Amino acid sequence: MSSEQAEQDVADLTGIRVPAKTQQRLVHGQTFALPSIESPMAELCVDGGKVRLRTPLGEASAWRDYKALETDQGMVANFHNNAPLIEWVNEQPLAQPITCLGDGHDGVWNIISQIAPASARRELLDWYHLKENLHKVGGSITRLNQAEALLWQGQVGATIRLFNDCKRKQAKNFCEYLRKHQQRIVNDDYFQAEGLCSIGSGAVESAIKQIDRRIQLAGAQWNREKVPQVLAHRCAYLNGLIGSQELLLH
Repeated sequence: MSSEQAEQDVADLTGIRVPAKTQQRLVHGQTFALPSIESPMAELCVDGGKVRLRTPLGEASAWRDYKALETDQGMVANFHNNAPLIEWVNEQPLAQPITCLGDGHDGVWNIISQIAPASARRELLDWYHLKENLHKVGGSITRLNQAEALLWQGQVGATIRLFNDCKRKQAKNFCEYLRKHQQRIVNDDYFQAEGLCSIGSGAVESAIKQIDRRIQLAGAQWNREKVPQVLAHRCAYLNGLIGSQELLLH
C-alpha cells in the first residue's frame, strides 16, 4: 500500500498517527536482511521489471528496468546495479550444477554468466518463452506444431531445417534466436519426465508481479536514488524477513 494509506491504517489500528513522510524516512533508514540460505541453492531464475521514475514537472514519465533474481529459497532485486545480486548468489552454497533459467534477453544472461563457474552452471532457456517466440513466426500451423515437438526434445538443428524454405522475416529471426541459444535448449521432455529441474522461469515472473504490486501502485513515481531501497524493502517483506513492527510500516 502507499505510505499515505499506511498512515491511515496505523492510526486506525493503534490510535497513533505516524505521518507518511515519517514512515518513508524510517523505511529508507533501515537495512533489510537478504534471504538466509540453509541448503545448497539448486535453481535460480532472472528477469526484469519496470519502475516509474519521478521526472521534473511537465516532463513525461520515465519507465526504467530493474532486475530480480528468484531462487528456490528467496528473492532479491536491484536497480541499475547487478553486482549485489551476483555477489549474494556467489556467496551462498550452490548445488553442482546450479540450474539457471531465463528468457532470451541479453541482460538476463549477462547476470547468469557471472554466477558460479561455467562448468558448475546449467543454463536453460525458458520453455514457455521459446514456445511463445516460435508461434510469433506464424505461417503453416502444421510446421509450427512440428517445430514445437522437435524443440520439446531439444532438436534445434532439425527445427531450423524446417524453416529453410521459409522467406518470412519472423522465421529468419527465430532461427537466429535458436542458434544464439542452442546450448540452452535441452530435451525438456526428458528433463520434465525425470524431474531434474524446472523448465520455465515462471517463479521469477511471479516474483516480479508481487514486487510490482507495490512499486507500480496507481500514480506511484519514485526518486531514482531511492528505488534500490524500495526494492529491498519489498523483497524483505515477500521473503518473510520483516518483523511485526516493520510490517506495520509496509
